Amino acid sequence: MTPAMTAEREIRLSFSKADEIHDGLDRAVDALIENAAADANCGILVTRHEPGTYTVALDESVPFGQTREVLAA
Repeated sequence: MTPAMTAEREIRLSFSKADEIHDGLDRAVDALIENAAADANCGILVTRHEPGTYTVALDESVPFGQTREVLAA
């Protein structure tokens, strides 16, 4: 897993093994929960860009206290 944090609102992740994805995404969501609670205006959006590549980010389109998952087009 290769994480990259950007501006404390987004974490980009790349995984080389499928069995790393679940735990890696959970850790990224956990890392952003504190920032989401401080903001209280947004939730967390997990986006799969391609196999093995994800972004976990604070997003105002997601209600506070929720986490949503989407596939990038």
